Amino acid sequence: MVTAVVPQGPKGGRVMGNMREFNRDTLGFVGRCAREFGDVVLTRFLYVPAYFLFHPEHIEYVLASGSKNFIKPISFKSPFFRRLVGNGLVTSEGDFWRRQRRLAQPAFHRDRTSAYGETMVAFTERALDSWRDGETLDAHEEMMRLTQAIVVKTLFGADVSDEADRVGRAMHLIVRPFASQATLKWILDNRLPTPGHFRFNRAVREIDRVVYHIIAGRRASGEDTGDLLSMLLRAQDEDGTQMTDRQLRDEVMTLFIAGHETTALTLTWAWYLLAQNPEAEKKLHAELEEVLGGRAPSVDDLPRLRYCEWIVKESMRLYPPAWGVGREAVRDCEVGGYRIPEGMQIFTFQWVVQRDARWYDEPESFRPERWREEVAARLPKFAYFPFGGGPRQCIGNSFATMEAVLVLSTIARRFRLRLADSHAVELLPAMSLRPKGGVWLKLERR
Repeated sequence: MVTAVVPQGPKGGRVMGNMREFNRDTLGFVGRCAREFGDVVLTRFLYVPAYFLFHPEHIEYVLASGSKNFIKPISFKSPFFRRLVGNGLVTSEGDFWRRQRRLAQPAFHRDRTSAYGETMVAFTERALDSWRDGETLDAHEEMMRLTQAIVVKTLFGADVSDEADRVGRAMHLIVRPFASQATLKWILDNRLPTPGHFRFNRAVREIDRVVYHIIAGRRASGEDTGDLLSMLLRAQDEDGTQMTDRQLRDEVMTLFIAGHETTALTLTWAWYLLAQNPEAEKKLHAELEEVLGGRAPSVDDLPRLRYCEWIVKESMRLYPPAWGVGREAVRDCEVGGYRIPEGMQIFTFQWVVQRDARWYDEPESFRPERWREEVAARLPKFAYFPFGGGPRQCIGNSFATMEAVLVLSTIARRFRLRLADSHAVELLPAMSLRPKGGVWLKLERR
């Protein structure tokens, strides 16, 4: 059973909700927890107690200033999740995580990521060559296919555009089970040979095939292309040891998934929001005409594409790809005046905090202008945390933002996207905040 209670001491307080309600309307459930019970809410998933935190100061302690007291949550230990990303940057802890982060960090230096901009624009232009005026397409599927190709090319020096559809279908099967976390089905599928168990593992094997193929090709050629995989292949620990194929696979899988999922969803929701806000779209087009004058964008244009960047930020505020962040306490500590015992699960939700009227005027409205520097500077630090925060903030946050701005401006320069008639968009809060059934849009050539 899932319950939510006011944390009035060790015995708790009012009971709210149940497992069926949580799984039927996850986002609505966590939102009601915040509205009805406040900033610190005690919950229980089956036999596992957890705290929901909704105040930026509490979130800052868990993710940043008090991060030494926490590790990744119990959900990251599930067989499904471990099978997917192994012991990569997302799941590893302690000295091993610090070593892996140190090895990977140079690939995301600003100078290096800037060099990827030309590829991002070129791949987008190539995709647009197949778009036709008046046709209807699923923006989510198109953005996933595009960002998959970009991340593999820019980070791993390979072009798998021909396999993008197969990879996309595998990713769809992989993500869906995560929408049923905290249910009996989730537990059974993780641990027993159910049909869901076999479907998941078949899909992961399909992704593995692509990743191991890239690793084997690079090892055979011995070529140093200066990308992340080249660095990881040559990286040595202090004792001279190098990564095994399995370690490389885990890091490549982590960055392969995270490197396209966040950007694809940000772009999908940006198109959805722009289709409903024609005034914002007009301002975007005016900026593109002033800055670009009919040519394709480049990295050098980024400082002047401010409104485009605000659209990206506002899209991640309203529809954060990572809609919640979890941790587990490894020692007794205190958050917001409440004792957090060792082993307690902690969850914070961008979906709720980034729509909180205490921090945002008209929080449900799409207003890119709210990201003007003088306005954004007044926000509490962790009232906006689409990439997490603290020492474990997403390593690719700058890469993802740059990619989103370049892809958005490249597409908007050539097309308008309108919501298809009678298409209702439904949210699927699984590992990330996906649109269930896609976001179907009609193309209008500019």
